[in-house]
Amino acid sequence: MNDPFQLWSYLAREPLLWLTVTLAAYVIADRISESLEGYAIANPVLIAILIIAGVLGLSGTPYETYFEGAQFVHFMLGPATVALAVPLHANLGRVKKVLIPMAVALFAGSLTAILSALGIAYAMGVRGETLLSLAPKSATAPVALGVSEAIGGEPTLTAVLVILTGITGAIVATPLLNALRITDWRARGFAVGLAAHGIGTAHAFRVNSTAGAFSGIGMGLNAILTAILAPLVVAFLF
Repeated sequence: MNDPFQLWSYLAREPLLWLTVTLAAYVIADRISESLEGYAIANPVLIAILIIAGVLGLSGTPYETYFEGAQFVHFMLGPATVALAVPLHANLGRVKKVLIPMAVALFAGSLTAILSALGIAYAMGVRGETLLSLAPKSATAPVALGVSEAIGGEPTLTAVLVILTGITGAIVATPLLNALRITDWRARGFAVGLAAHGIGTAHAFRVNSTAGAFSGIGMGLNAILTAILAPLVVAFLF
């Protein structure tokens, strides 16, 4: 064990190592993001992904080995999605006051997310399961993976697209909404949750608590509606 490379080879076989690396990477990324406050590109999820990718690349560790150790984080996506009922219940009175506008925005946003992804990709020559994998990209990961598999897509590819969608949404949301002069935190949060699911919701909570609560509501409702609309849209178009 005097050789550090032998020590690393020993530790790399332990599943707990990669869970520790994942949590440590996010803590570091969160500190970096806080120190660069005001820069939208400094998203902690994006930074954590880059850190972990660097560690895996430098150590020559296959993704399968990493996932075996870090799959507990993947498992927690399910309970975290169910927990979205908490902000919905806590803000039920406020939701009732804007129920109709929220319902219209939810349907329009969910349908637009599906159709725009399919339409743009199809116009660029994408076909088959790759195209179908795009349909649920704006839903939260546990729902998106199930929908992708059900409609004939590739769940692994969908997972990547979901993450990219969330990171992109979290980065562009604040500058875009500021440019559009949208000041209602309820509308801002709901839009972010609808378009950028969990990663966008985490960003919304960092900006404003009301925006975060309504982002969680938008994320949860969009997951339900996407699970209904995506199979119908795919069946109708293809």
